[in-house]
Amino acid sequence: MDVVYAYHDRTKHQPQRYARAPGYMDWANQPDPFRYYDQASLFSLDQPSITDSPGYDSLFKTGQGSVVPINPQSISHLFFESLAISAWKQAGGNRWSLRVNPSSGNLHPTEAYLIAGPIRGLSDVAAVWHYCVYRHALERRLVLTSEEWTAISQYLPSASVLVALASIHWRESWKYGERAFRYCQHDAGHAVAAVSIAAALLNWDTRLVGTVTDDELAMLLGIHQQQGHEAEHPDCLLVISAAAGDSLRDDPVIKLSTPPLGRLKTGKFDGDPNTLSSTHHEWPIIEAVAQACRYDGNPVPGHNHESRGEAVPAAELTEDRQIPARRIIRERRSAVAMDGHSHINREIFYRMMMHITPCPDNKIIKVLPWRAKISVVAFLHRVHGLSPGLYLLVRDPFHEPSLRKTLRPEFRWSRPADCPESLPLYQLLETDVRDTARMICCHQDIASDGAFALAMLAEFDASLEQYGASFYPRLFWETGLIGQILYLEAEAAAIRATGIGCFFDDVMHEVLGIHDHAWQSLYHFTVGKPVDDPRLQTLPPYGHLQGFIED
Repeated sequence: MDVVYAYHDRTKHQPQRYARAPGYMDWANQPDPFRYYDQASLFSLDQPSITDSPGYDSLFKTGQGSVVPINPQSISHLFFESLAISAWKQAGGNRWSLRVNPSSGNLHPTEAYLIAGPIRGLSDVAAVWHYCVYRHALERRLVLTSEEWTAISQYLPSASVLVALASIHWRESWKYGERAFRYCQHDAGHAVAAVSIAAALLNWDTRLVGTVTDDELAMLLGIHQQQGHEAEHPDCLLVISAAAGDSLRDDPVIKLSTPPLGRLKTGKFDGDPNTLSSTHHEWPIIEAVAQACRYDGNPVPGHNHESRGEAVPAAELTEDRQIPARRIIRERRSAVAMDGHSHINREIFYRMMMHITPCPDNKIIKVLPWRAKISVVAFLHRVHGLSPGLYLLVRDPFHEPSLRKTLRPEFRWSRPADCPESLPLYQLLETDVRDTARMICCHQDIASDGAFALAMLAEFDASLEQYGASFYPRLFWETGLIGQILYLEAEAAAIRATGIGCFFDDVMHEVLGIHDHAWQSLYHFTVGKPVDDPRLQTLPPYGHLQGFIED
């Protein structure tokens, strides 16, 4: 636990000292954003068309539509609408890819795997597959025996697949240095949300598995054999159920029995990972905190069956706006600048806050089995019907006593105008907070030029005391999940959002009156009207496979 606290404090940005980083951009050694397993068997997935249904707002309601069966087409949808390339951008002689899932610096440390039984039209055998983003294809790393798949899936609904996520820390540390471990965990959370949302479009349920250790997951994926800077580190395992009428438990159980693990530990996985950079920079503290946070299966987060403290969504905010979900998912972009004058109305803001608050119908937030550990501070700049100032969204009722005790005594804790009764939102301070938001976010104008900015506060001490050091990454996963929902909420409102990883941690805490680790700010965010760059040309996502873009 000491390693986690030491890492967290050491990697805080301060006005007089930023966290340790290279200090320059080593473009010659920028990591390849795409991982391939050369020589592995390849199954190319079709590129689905973007349909008008289902609607985006259906993601926040249960019982919408029929369950799509598991087949090559639905598996393609699952990845195409979660982790695939969404477009290429070109300016002058430079070209770079964008993805459906957001990532700090567009560096994409997250890798994904599919573990599934036989799927007609895809594979006659159970297998472990790596999702190759560049090719929108599955690379088969290992064939599982029918006995092994039965052992893995015996406690799951009949029609289920598994998706695992892993991180390559080097992709982020190349630019961000020691703070990169935080950003990798943000991105894991973005990916968890993206996969859950793509699954929900198929009427599939998704849950995080808490009964598989990091060592077991690494062996299942074959990444336990990797070493060095470019090794993949196991993040999490998701179970996705397409079993109509066979509900998925909030705490699904998977037990990797000894015989399969024995074979996996020493077995031969197909394909060799490509090299991402020719040289690397050492960041020993990242390896140290990653080791300290490894999950050994005890305690299992969220398996205490506590009530989630879920709110009931306000009826006036649940009207279906008939916005095609797949369109906004594929068109999601991170804003690079805000225009500094456009407003949104308070109904849009309230809907956004409702959609990031746990409630019985919110299928996306339910992917995480624990009670919410994150509450949200909002810097309101330009929201019609609400005065500028500092606001607080209490995402779990258990947070409120601690927050009232911890935050500044002069905060007013008043209910905003026409706020839905079920939305636990408070105004703390009525004042112009643009300069404060900008200064906290490393003097970035984007934090003050939007409609509002956010700081995601983690119930830090209590969470680590309850669950141990392995919960440290999970706090960031929850912020990433919230962030991905907000990205799509912004798209649905015809505006844009962006995550902000550069902020002065303790300056934010001082603004709120926090002087210990009871609550810690882990992720900042901004939403508003973007300023587009007319110099950028947009190219099709997989044009390189069709000859439209030079490979």
